[in-house]
Amino acid sequence: MTIPASGLPEGLQIDTLAVREGLPATPWGENSEALFLTSSFCHPNAATAAARFSGEEEGFVYSRFSNPTVMMMERRLAALEGTEACIATSSGMAAILLLLMGLLKSGDHVVCSRSVFGSTIKLLQAEFGKFGVSSSFVSQTDLDEWRAALRPETRLLLAESPTNPLTEVCDIAALAALAHDHGALLAVDNCFATPALQRPAEFGADLIIHSGTKYLDGQGRVLAGALCGSKALIDKVLTPVLRSAGMSLSPFNAWVVLKGLETLAIRMQAQCARALELARWLEAQPQVSRVHYPGLPSHPQHELALRQMGGQGGAVIAFELAAGQGAEAQRRAAFACIDATRLMSITANLGDTKTTITHPASTSHGRLTEEQRQAAGISQGLIRIAVGLEDARDLQADLARMLAAV
Repeated sequence: MTIPASGLPEGLQIDTLAVREGLPATPWGENSEALFLTSSFCHPNAATAAARFSGEEEGFVYSRFSNPTVMMMERRLAALEGTEACIATSSGMAAILLLLMGLLKSGDHVVCSRSVFGSTIKLLQAEFGKFGVSSSFVSQTDLDEWRAALRPETRLLLAESPTNPLTEVCDIAALAALAHDHGALLAVDNCFATPALQRPAEFGADLIIHSGTKYLDGQGRVLAGALCGSKALIDKVLTPVLRSAGMSLSPFNAWVVLKGLETLAIRMQAQCARALELARWLEAQPQVSRVHYPGLPSHPQHELALRQMGGQGGAVIAFELAAGQGAEAQRRAAFACIDATRLMSITANLGDTKTTITHPASTSHGRLTEEQRQAAGISQGLIRIAVGLEDARDLQADLARMLAAV
């Protein structure tokens, strides 16, 4: 048995792949992809079962590591990212856990942007540090800091682009060259941009990280994660770890993300347009001291962001309030602003069709120390908005009401 390809023509564009890539339909001829809610699969005889369990023959065995619905989602996301393969996981953090477990051992060293998601920092320092993996945290945008942090035992460079929540953009091609010259790998978290805007593999990244919980699903319904890369890394290095450790994506969640991918490109275009409009408006408000958005010329990496992200700035905006002196005053002002919303969802999730708003210092980065937050640029007066699909005029009116409450 060989698991068949979708049979699509070569050279299709990303919008077509987002709708069509996966597996062939079953003999029943369904037009919407089938959902295989089964824990295990039967075999025609014991010899075939043995061959499939050993990997000598392709076939579905057990949904912890092989399921048709999950494979459809993996093949579609790999096609969108322009990579050979993809492996799905139960969440975005599970994808990062799988990445680190698969690539690292005691004595190895990681160079990581200090601006990455707070849970990633905690995972590296608190958990992998216990097992003898050391980490150095550097400026997202200063290539000299990345270079200076390299050691003989450095195996991995890890970055987000753009970052959460300050939307800092790294030069992916430059980091890839630095990693490869040192014999290391580069992994890039592409959660904020998605392959609809940016494909890190085209700039030399070895592995692409996704929290499918965000824009890939797009409607805040399920948890999911994924890693995209070469077949050698996915099949030989990461799949054996997932098979043993079990950070598996459920078929139902895979099916939801699979359907979300069909509208990814059009959602991202619409959300980016609304975000740019709101970012321009926010920049002109006296209650706001700074707006972090790659689509604005004021963003330090504006030109790089547009080159890497297809001329778009993404759908996430962070802004700092001008009100309040000192951390406590800034926090009170931020809370007052957020609490005045009558439209946005107060939640730390993002990538939804509904606009969400959060206070990063007390939510997504709340488990970090104040020193770590300050090093990452996360002030108590910082607010993050992930722009959804509401009318921009309604969102602007809500923001005006919120800023008036500060």
